[in-house]
Amino acid sequence: MDQKKIDRINELSRKARTPEGLTEEEQSERAALRREYVDAVVGNLKAQLDNTYIVDEQGNKTKLKMRGEEKRQ
Repeated sequence: MDQKKIDRINELSRKARTPEGLTEEEQSERAALRREYVDAVVGNLKAQLDNTYIVDEQGNKTKLKMRGEEKRQ
């Protein structure tokens, strides 16, 4: 997500706290931008966790698994 969109989220957030508030269009824009931001953060976190390994005492690397994944296999 680029900085312009983050700045727009912040601008809309500040405007929402003013007495005039946000219009319906601005509320929907803010919701869409927030969703995009959350999706970007979650995607980055998942990508980082996909490249995370646990190293045991013997130096063996084991790929990090999702909780409950070892039970399904």
